[in-house]
Amino acid sequence: MAQARVLLLLSGRPEPAGFARSVCGLLGLGPGPGPWRVYCGLERGRLLLSDNSFSGATAQLPLQRSPFCPFSALEQQPPGAAGPKLPLDRGVDLGVAIILQSRDQTVLLTRRAATMHTAPNLWVPPGGHVELDEELLHGGLRELWEETGLQLPQGQYSWDLLGLWEERIKPNQEEVSAYAWLKPDVLEAVAASEDGSEMTEPLPPYLPPFVQAVELQGDVTQSLDLPTSTLLRNSLNTEENEERVSMGTKYALSLWLQHLKRSSESHTHPSPKPESE
Repeated sequence: MAQARVLLLLSGRPEPAGFARSVCGLLGLGPGPGPWRVYCGLERGRLLLSDNSFSGATAQLPLQRSPFCPFSALEQQPPGAAGPKLPLDRGVDLGVAIILQSRDQTVLLTRRAATMHTAPNLWVPPGGHVELDEELLHGGLRELWEETGLQLPQGQYSWDLLGLWEERIKPNQEEVSAYAWLKPDVLEAVAASEDGSEMTEPLPPYLPPFVQAVELQGDVTQSLDLPTSTLLRNSLNTEENEERVSMGTKYALSLWLQHLKRSSESHTHPSPKPESE
């Protein structure tokens, strides 16, 4: 059996999350996509989750899953109902996505290459699997460098844990075919389309009809006028290889926007300083 990557604290004991059951279901969070608030602890190469506070918990975060999660559907079947045979000795992989915010508050998304076997042409943040001996942040920084060539010098960035996403389903140039830095107004519209209310033409006047992206073709890069409507497509109504933003990405962006708002409010209304005597 592979080393457990995601552990659930059930009845006070850490137990490995199995592939055949939804993490949300194992934590007793109920049907539907969520989000739910769970306690999170970080270990090298591993993630600890619980619906109750525990020693070593570093944060309480929102946990959400796709509304069409197949394991959620299986959990709602009556006991004894026939279903697909699932591997019982397989654990849950641990991955990380980087919502990289620049100084001007633009965020980097990349388009997965059309040749990818899983989720081709999907617009996602940089990210991928965390190795067995890696901390979560180091895994994210490594994936960012491998996929985009960006290296963030230590001491010149700050980071926050935003949330958790459960998905049952990596991009150097073999994985990434394009990238774009997107402004908050566009990202807000993208995140809002997560609920299935796909925005139709014409776009609201505050949104540009196109956003600038860079397409990679061998050693050549070229500017790409990417229709904003492409980023607002509803994942439920598109084919697997059709260009769109993943639902997990929309969820991550909504968490980043909330974080951005809280940060802005804290700077606008600073805590009063005590008067000096």
